[in-house]
Amino acid sequence: MKKIMIFSSAVLLTGLIATGFRLTINPELEIGSSMPDADHKMMDVSGKEVSLNEVKGTNGTLVIFSCNTCPYVKLSESRIKELGTVTSQNKVGMMVVNSNEAQRSEEDSFDAMKSYAKEQGYTFSYVVDKNSNLANAFGATRTPHCFLFDKNGKLVYRGAIDDNIKEPNDAKEHYLKDAVVAIAAGKTIKTNSTKSVGCSIKRVE
Repeated sequence: MKKIMIFSSAVLLTGLIATGFRLTINPELEIGSSMPDADHKMMDVSGKEVSLNEVKGTNGTLVIFSCNTCPYVKLSESRIKELGTVTSQNKVGMMVVNSNEAQRSEEDSFDAMKSYAKEQGYTFSYVVDKNSNLANAFGATRTPHCFLFDKNGKLVYRGAIDDNIKEPNDAKEHYLKDAVVAIAAGKTIKTNSTKSVGCSIKRVE
């Protein structure tokens, strides 16, 4: 009986690895790291499956881990939509990722995501991160949690959108916006790492 249980566990583990399911959460990506799982396809609210490589722009790629429900995301919505404009103007691709797998049957369901994206007027990809796979690969822990990659797919900024999550009009340092403009112009980023502030990503235990 014990041998059967061990064999069954091994088969299950092999199956999970084969389907890309990550059993552990990686540490937060280090600056200079390559973009992980860049060819992994996820369902977008448009109904099409897309990967990071498919949304990347000439000058880079912005990935924001987000959701429908976090109060900090709601406080950041005007900034997230502004980043959609800034990235487009600077030829940087943008993807917003919902990794709240534990709430997939509730407010972070695919249907709720479609409604939320339409309500917010999203002009960029908003995808389902099944089993929180991408969040685990990035070491993302919060919503919003931002990762900016340059044209070579190397991480050049990680962390918060700016220095005032609660009052966008009072922000003095616009870390992410400035970083997007800098990489598009081939300039050095002033601040490349900050602490993300927000709700925890709701992973399945």
